Amino acid sequence: MKTYIYTATDVQGNTVKNQRMNAEDVNDFLEKIHEKGLFCSDYREAKGGEAKKSLHKFSKKELAQDCRQMSAMMTSGLTLVKTLDIMQKEQEKEANKQIYRELYEDVQKGTSFSDAIKSQDGAFENFFVSMIEAGEASGNLDMVMQKLEAQYDADAKLNNKVKSAMVYPIILSVLCVAIVIIMFTFIMPTFKDLLTEEDMHGLTGFLFKFSDGLKAYWWLIIIIVVGLVFGIRYALKVPDIRYKFDQAIIKIKPVGPLVVKVYTARFGSTLASLYSSGIPMVECLAKSSAILNNLYVSRKFETVIDEVKQGESLSSSIQRTGIFESMFVSIILVGEESGALDTILAKSAAFYQEESDEAITRLVGLIEPVMIIFMGVCIGGVIAGILPAIYNSMGNIQ
Repeated sequence: MKTYIYTATDVQGNTVKNQRMNAEDVNDFLEKIHEKGLFCSDYREAKGGEAKKSLHKFSKKELAQDCRQMSAMMTSGLTLVKTLDIMQKEQEKEANKQIYRELYEDVQKGTSFSDAIKSQDGAFENFFVSMIEAGEASGNLDMVMQKLEAQYDADAKLNNKVKSAMVYPIILSVLCVAIVIIMFTFIMPTFKDLLTEEDMHGLTGFLFKFSDGLKAYWWLIIIIVVGLVFGIRYALKVPDIRYKFDQAIIKIKPVGPLVVKVYTARFGSTLASLYSSGIPMVECLAKSSAILNNLYVSRKFETVIDEVKQGESLSSSIQRTGIFESMFVSIILVGEESGALDTILAKSAAFYQEESDEAITRLVGLIEPVMIIFMGVCIGGVIAGILPAIYNSMGNIQ
């Protein structure tokens, strides 16, 4: 499958530029352009990185909604081709509409659904593709769609929970920074004329020097802050630094145990969905650990995968990683011994989903006091530095 970038005009005379379309070859591309009622004035085959750029990357919320609709239609007896035809007509975003249109055209020509999805580079994540492949292989694509709906719905709720929980700490952080800037650039300079040189010592002198420096070198401070942000982002792309950072996230208390609960919920639900769909355990472990986006966990699971390949039990291998709590390991052990690992994982995933919600609330609860203490220290420091000096000056006047 090749990607073509084209400029074309529709029957109303509207011109579209730099649009992308996947096709087998030039003739297939021109045929698709003709079917869409477009007159192509210029086109070229995308090369290298251009071909890997997707029109759009579906969010978890979008995938949950689309899987819900497709599951309902396929369970009702509609064919995959008809389902995709309806999906591409119902999409509101033009990028989504074009992706589903190409999926519909590819499947209609005999391409498997999973191969058609793979041709949309980057639009669908690997977990989605693996589940679709398993559904096609087992002939239970409608059931897989239901599992995908449940999985993405849970992920979307978790993401919304995190975003909602972080609103207050973010507002509080911005308020803290704003208060510090206002205090040291506008309020403190008004007291300077009330003080003598003798008062400018100790904490008082330090505060006024900091105020003067903030007013004189604000541009340098901005450059330093921006540089630190980009420096940290670049540093986290270095594998060794990212490994240490990700390790610290799950090891440092009290944050680590709370993060592990969130990881357990996502790992357990993903593993349950993949394994119950008939995907081999080795592949399930690789994809379930990768979805956590933690390099430390991914490297630990490379060892787990090797041990499972050699016949080691999953529970003992996961226990040696030291990542998940003992209760989760015990659940896996019971599932292995009873032969109902997928069922037990699905039930435990629901439990850990509730635990992760509580963990997120507690994580945010740790941030709020820090922000309040920081704001209190700043205000208290200014009061402690200025008021005694003002009282001293007033005493000298008397």
